[in-house]
Amino acid sequence: MARLRALVELAPLHNAPALDAIAAARGALPDIPHVAVFDTAFHSTIPDFAAAYALPAERRREIHRYGFHGLSVQWASEQVRVRRLVVCHLGGGCSVTAVRDGRSVDTTMGFTPLEGLPGATRSGSVDPGALLYLLRRGMSGEELDRMLEHESGLAALGGLDNPLGFRVFTYSVAKAVGAMAAALGGLDTLVFTAGIGENRGDVRAAVAEHLGHLGVGSSARVEVIHAREELVAARAATSLLEQA
Repeated sequence: MARLRALVELAPLHNAPALDAIAAARGALPDIPHVAVFDTAFHSTIPDFAAAYALPAERRREIHRYGFHGLSVQWASEQVRVRRLVVCHLGGGCSVTAVRDGRSVDTTMGFTPLEGLPGATRSGSVDPGALLYLLRRGMSGEELDRMLEHESGLAALGGLDNPLGFRVFTYSVAKAVGAMAAALGGLDTLVFTAGIGENRGDVRAAVAEHLGHLGVGSSARVEVIHAREELVAARAATSLLEQA
C-alpha cells in the first residue's frame, strides 16, 4: 500500500480513489487476499524506441511511456483478433493504442494519463514550453496541476455538444489513430470503446471521415466493443491467486 501511495501523483484522478477502495475492501473483507491489477501492464510490450522520451539518460530511467487503459485495450484486442488493430478508448479519460498480434506497440498516454488526447477534464498534450511559461509567470505547481487535471479537456471546450469541443476532440482522435496506424504499418480494424466511443455515433463518424485515406469504413473495419475491464482484472486476480 505504501508503494501504491507513492504513485498517486502519476494518476491522481484514479489512484487516490483506488486506494480508498482497497482500504474499504480490506476493512470489510479482512480475511481474504486483495489484488491490485495495473492498467499499465498490457503496455509493457511497447518497444524501447516508442517508450523513450528524448531526455537525459538519468531521467529516461524513470520518466518514460507507461501507457494506461490497458485492461480495456486488452479486452478489445481479445474480442477483435486481427494483426493490426487500433483501439480508441474514449471515456472520461481518452487514449488510442496500436496493437499488433494482440500486443501493445504504442499508445498515446505516456508517463501519466495527461499525455495525448483531451479527456473530460484533462488537457491532453500541451506544449511543455507553455507550461514552463505559466510557472515562470507565477502559477504554482498545485494550480497548474488543478488546471490540467480538473479544469481542462472537454469541460474547458464546452463539451462535445459545443462545435469547437466536438471538432477539437474528433480531430485529435483522428490524428492519434493515424499515428498508431503508422506504428502498425497499416490498419485492419479500428475499435471504439468506453462511454464516448460506445455511445456517440457522431464522434465515430467524424473520426472515420478524417481517416478515409486509411481505408476506414472500407478496407479497414470499424467495431464498437463494450468495455469490460472488470473481467480482465478478475481473470488476472484469479490467475495470481491460483499460483499462490
